[in-house]
Amino acid sequence: MSKANPREPAGLRPDPKRAGGRGGLLTTLSSEAVQAVDRFAWYSDQIQRYIFPITLSTPYTADFRSEVSALQLGAVQVARFTFPPLEAARTARHIRSVDPETYQLGWMRRGAMTATQLRNDAFVGPGDMVLFGTSHPLRAGVRDEGAMTEVAVLRIPKNALPLPSAQVDRLLARRLAPEGVSGALLHQHLHTLLAHASEVGPAEAHRLGTVTADLIASFAADRLDRAELVPSETRTTVLRARINAFITRHLGDPELRPAVIAAHHHISLRSLHALFQQEPATVAATIRHRRLERCRADLADPGMRDRPIAAIAARWGLLVPAEFSRAFRAAYGMSPGEYRAEATRLRRSARDHKPLCAHPQADPAGRRHDENPPTRAAR
Repeated sequence: MSKANPREPAGLRPDPKRAGGRGGLLTTLSSEAVQAVDRFAWYSDQIQRYIFPITLSTPYTADFRSEVSALQLGAVQVARFTFPPLEAARTARHIRSVDPETYQLGWMRRGAMTATQLRNDAFVGPGDMVLFGTSHPLRAGVRDEGAMTEVAVLRIPKNALPLPSAQVDRLLARRLAPEGVSGALLHQHLHTLLAHASEVGPAEAHRLGTVTADLIASFAADRLDRAELVPSETRTTVLRARINAFITRHLGDPELRPAVIAAHHHISLRSLHALFQQEPATVAATIRHRRLERCRADLADPGMRDRPIAAIAARWGLLVPAEFSRAFRAAYGMSPGEYRAEATRLRRSARDHKPLCAHPQADPAGRRHDENPPTRAAR
């Protein structure tokens, strides 16, 4: 007997406005557009399309509410699946039929699963990761805990991963905790991709795909304890990601500057600047831009309306009010005080259902329209 769909957590209900996104590369599909009796068949079809041929079964066929979001980043794909408990089996027959020769790195965001592949067995809990390969039989099952499951999946072709497949296959169906430097970087990278998937445009998609592949390679090599397998280009990408993460964590430190960053990562200042030749902005410009973005968000936050502007700037390492004001005006076309006042006006207008007129250079309501770092000319 089929069951009704389990309780659906708040925040996972389909949102048709998310389909496509501003960047145009995000595809979001929901079973809400399908009749209840056909929803499980619809979801199975999405899995065939976005993952690989596989047999699915579930006790929730009466009303299988689910959602699929997919973002293509060159050869790499990032997808998010929300669904009730189910069982999955990929057999030798499936593999003979179609083998895309890819790896699938899953991140359990909600729920838990068991997995078996190449004689490895794993229990994967919330927050854990697990790797599957399309070229070997697979069995997996999501535990029935009366709630929806959410899984993020990174799909990468074997030939795009700069590691020998024979080595990578040793990690299949093993619980992979996102620990250590490489794990933390990959975890944060995937979290950021999912949070801002609708903003990714064609110009940066390929670069993000390359970075994603390099972070997966570094993570896999660390789990194999075979760091020597990682090509030098991949190590450079991972180092750049570590430095960017370090900058973000220490934006509130007034002493954050290129020399400090270089020393912390045991590289020369010249090497640091050389690394950022591949970035859209210099090291100093990157720090300044991110600090200004944090200040901009705080100024638009009604919870911080009583905090002095100078205190907000100091919170993000900008200790000289006059310099902060000049930099803010140059970036957003108005002073910090004007920005805060405009944000307040827009919130009140929204409450009164009045039409809003966006400022041509800034968006005090806090929408992410200016997240691109400054050009390298910004020193």
